[in-house]
Amino acid sequence: AFIDAEHALDMHYAKKIGVNIDELIFSQPDSGEQALEIVDMLVRSGSVKCIVVDSVAALVPRAELEGDMGDSHMGLQARLMSQALRKLTGSISKSGCCVIFINQVRQKIGVM
Repeated sequence: AFIDAEHALDMHYAKKIGVNIDELIFSQPDSGEQALEIVDMLVRSGSVKCIVVDSVAALVPRAELEGDMGDSHMGLQARLMSQALRKLTGSISKSGCCVIFINQVRQKIGVM
């Protein structure tokens, strides 16, 4: 399964490099919470062996999406990830599913 939080996956390119897009479970969630709920549902279902989340940096908390421009939301994403991973750890262990979170390293906080 591929959770495209960045909304950037090019299906034509994926098909060209050998991804079987007919078998791919694919989602472009609206928020970080929605993305992580989808991961939880897929892990618990036992229907997939591998889930890729692209990317952690694009998992924007709902509060940040609904807030005003310029509002400070420091720490929301870290809190969201921490809570989700605590919830997912047991399910992932029992299911044997591999969950891969892609992320980027930044020199300055908040700068893309």
